[in-house]
Amino acid sequence: MTDEAKPISPLKNLLAGGFGGVCLVFVGHPLDTVKVRLQTQPPSLPGQPPMYSGTFDCFRKTLVREGITGLYRGMAAPIIGVTPMFAVCFFGFGLGKKLQQKHPEDVLSYPQLFAAGMLSGVFTTGIMTPGERIKCLLQIQASSGETKYTGALDCAKKLYQEAGIRGIYKGTVLTLMRDVPASGMYFMTYEWLKNILTPEGKSVSELSVPRILVAGGIAGIFNWAVAIPPDVLKSRFQTAPPGKYPNGFRDVLRELIQKEGVTSLYKGFNAVMIRAFPANAACFLGFEVAMKFLNWIAPNF
Repeated sequence: MTDEAKPISPLKNLLAGGFGGVCLVFVGHPLDTVKVRLQTQPPSLPGQPPMYSGTFDCFRKTLVREGITGLYRGMAAPIIGVTPMFAVCFFGFGLGKKLQQKHPEDVLSYPQLFAAGMLSGVFTTGIMTPGERIKCLLQIQASSGETKYTGALDCAKKLYQEAGIRGIYKGTVLTLMRDVPASGMYFMTYEWLKNILTPEGKSVSELSVPRILVAGGIAGIFNWAVAIPPDVLKSRFQTAPPGKYPNGFRDVLRELIQKEGVTSLYKGFNAVMIRAFPANAACFLGFEVAMKFLNWIAPNF
């Protein structure tokens, strides 16, 4: 977020950021389910139509076959992780900015903001990877017709039994490859848009909530424009049977390019872009509402 005139309580920031993250997941998860199913669907046989012809076809088939709950498969895992993730994310961004400042009043350049955002991506990977692994497995199992996991905790338990902690953290490198540059783009774009949207003669700290939501929503689009290719590789790798890709993302990339072409790296693009703006707008709306409420009930905390 922007620098405030007075320090924000870490506890308030944790609670408000967590609530914002819950809002983001609730609004964005249906299209995230569609994205993962598009990214992981097997190639169609010659002369046969694909399982899903596109974003809206996948959305419609999921809704018809599984009902509204089908669009929320695997939501428990990201919701459980959002509170610490958002706290760590904003902590990482703040630390990244502070490390580059010689004096507290120094204004950072956009490349410096990008570097600070990249640090936040490093910080969140440890939380994101297990949640993403569990979420993807739960999202695709319904469409496969197999019910191996009854929920997020059951999935985590079975992954640990099968491969230990490495099974839960499968895809860590690809999560880093996705989140480090994407987080840098997100925070840099967000700060840039806030400056653009600030009326002449006003301070960035006085930016209205609707303008913050616009900045956050558009920044989310820029974030995913960078993140989609490694996200496709991550989803494919994390849902693959054990041992299928012994050389990690290199094997996934080679297979995708050889069998499905370069465009396969942008599977789920429409679902991601449709989701990006409202999900990020919901996140910032949740953050602002929660912060106002916390400031009202505990103004001096």
